[in-house]
Amino acid sequence: MSTALASIVIRDAPGASAESRQRILQAADELGYRPDTRARMLRSRHSRLLGVVFGVQHAFHGDLVSGLYQAADRIGYDLALSAVTPERDEQQAVSSLLQDRCEALILLGPHTSTPYLAELAARLPVVVVARAVRHRAVDVVRTADDEGLHQAVDHLVALGHRDIAHIDGGRAPGAADRRRGYREALRRHGLDARTRIVPGGLTEDDGAAAAQAIVGISAGQRPTAVSVFNDRCATGVLDVLRRAGLAVPADISVVGYDNSRLARLSHIDLTTIAQDTQQITALAITRAVARLDGAAVAHRELVIPPTLVVRSTTAAPPADGAGQRPR
Repeated sequence: MSTALASIVIRDAPGASAESRQRILQAADELGYRPDTRARMLRSRHSRLLGVVFGVQHAFHGDLVSGLYQAADRIGYDLALSAVTPERDEQQAVSSLLQDRCEALILLGPHTSTPYLAELAARLPVVVVARAVRHRAVDVVRTADDEGLHQAVDHLVALGHRDIAHIDGGRAPGAADRRRGYREALRRHGLDARTRIVPGGLTEDDGAAAAQAIVGISAGQRPTAVSVFNDRCATGVLDVLRRAGLAVPADISVVGYDNSRLARLSHIDLTTIAQDTQQITALAITRAVARLDGAAVAHRELVIPPTLVVRSTTAAPPADGAGQRPR
């Protein structure tokens, strides 16, 4: 068989007889041959490959990656993933994708500096997801994080809570906007004198440490509700509160953020602020491909509204007002 005929059959193109097709496919199967689609694309100088940097420690990033795969597949693109781990930083993750000849980069909640992101954007299209970046060369798709905390506080106030704390995300992407949203919401409800921000972070351990601080407050001074930076941190909060003998939500209500898979587990069933992963990921893929095609875009930053998802970790405060500070 000629190389040309074998190529026709492997590409499932017309031009080969049924007998030749069967013989070639049988030989390929016996050899364990699989076509190298990336090599074929590189010959055309287009890999149709989008690089994605994500953090293995973030449950929400897993939801985003799933959405990115679906969105990319719909338009004939593939993804190359590169993980950030405790031993592997974002620059190493990016370098790996550049070596893979990715045509554009999608970075999920990156911590790297704006000048570094701008430097990358000068080489290829860069789309940042879940973080605000103030540079004209970097495209952004993110949730309105301040609005998410408005919704969380509004929900708790509507239930009757007046002493609401916020467990912070430190310097994590989105943390500053969520802090601001929390403060704005309390001020709007006339509760700004009760503002209480507890140091937290991204992980269950951070949430556990924050919860220990809350447990250590006397019952008459303890908040009756807390909003938490993310769902993962909130699971640490729930564990410590329950181990300390505080019922959730009877004694204290908890609201997370992200609506990640953790929040949806039946034994956690966390009230949370949902980020629209399907819309976020579809827009991120669309924007990356638009930049590759040289299309003009109206807005560099796309901000998606969040949605409150009420589950079993929020309820009205204790009837006797235990835990609330006196007015």
